[in-house]
Amino acid sequence: METRTLETDGAVITYDVSGSGGRPLMLIGQPMDASGFTALRAQFPDRTVITYDPRGLGRSTRSDGLTDNTPQIQAGDVHAVIEAVGGPVDLFASSGGAVTALELVAAYPNDVVTLVAHEPPIIDVLPDAAAARKARDGFMDAYQANGQGAGMAAFIQMSSYQGEFTDEYFALPLPDPAQFGMSSDDDGKRDDPLLGTASLAITDYHPRVQDLAASPTRVVIAVGEETGDAFTARTAVHTARLLGQEAVVFPSHHGGFIGGEFAGYAGKPEEFAVKLREVLG
Repeated sequence: METRTLETDGAVITYDVSGSGGRPLMLIGQPMDASGFTALRAQFPDRTVITYDPRGLGRSTRSDGLTDNTPQIQAGDVHAVIEAVGGPVDLFASSGGAVTALELVAAYPNDVVTLVAHEPPIIDVLPDAAAARKARDGFMDAYQANGQGAGMAAFIQMSSYQGEFTDEYFALPLPDPAQFGMSSDDDGKRDDPLLGTASLAITDYHPRVQDLAASPTRVVIAVGEETGDAFTARTAVHTARLLGQEAVVFPSHHGGFIGGEFAGYAGKPEEFAVKLREVLG
C-alpha cells in the first residue's frame, strides 16, 4: 500500500492506494477515516483500492480555519483525490461518507461510475424529521453537558432505537455510560467529530435530486439487514424512495464491513464484500 498526500483548498489530504486491476474502487466514510476500511480493503486484492482520511481527521490536516464537516467541502476533497488517481472510480461510501458521496455525484457527475451509498444519515427524508432532529440534538446536548461517555451512550441509544422517535423514546432516561463499558468521567473536551457540532451539516443535508438524476452515475442506496428499523436504516430507505428506488439490502449492520466488533455487534466484512461485488457488477 502506498500512502500519498494531496494539497487541496485549505487542507492536506492523506490517502492510500493499494493493489492494481479493474476500475479503481474508493472507500470513504465520515467521520471515520481510512483505518475503518482495513477489513473491506482486504477483500479486493484484485482491484486498485483507494481510501482517505477526511480533512481534519486521522492523518489529514486542515488550515481553512473551520471545524464543520460540510458535504460540499468534503466532496471537493474526494474529487481532488479521484482526479489525482486518474478516475472515474466505483465508490463505496458509509454513513456521513455516503452523504459526501451524494454531493460528489451531484457536483462532479463524471467522477463516479457506480456509487453505493450505505445508510446515509439524512434527517429531512424522514416522515418524523422534526422528532429525529430533536433526538439527534439530545445526544449532542448530553455530550456538551457531561462529556464523551455521556454523549456516546446517548448516541448509541438514539442510533439503535427501532422505529420513529415518539413520546416513548423521549421519555427514556439518559443511559449510564457504564452499561456500554464506557467511563462517565468528563475530560473537558468538546471536539468529537461525531458528538459535537462539526457534523450538523451532514445530518441536515438534503440530496440534490435533480442533479443526481441528471448524472450518468448509477446510484445505489444500501441498508444493512441487521440495522432493522433504526435511524440510519430508515434514512437509507427514505433516501432511496426520494431517488425513485428501493434500498438494496446488505449483510450485517451500519458498520458491517468493519472487522471485529462495531458498537458491540460483530461485522461481516467477507459477506459484505461479496454483496458489494455483486452490486458493483
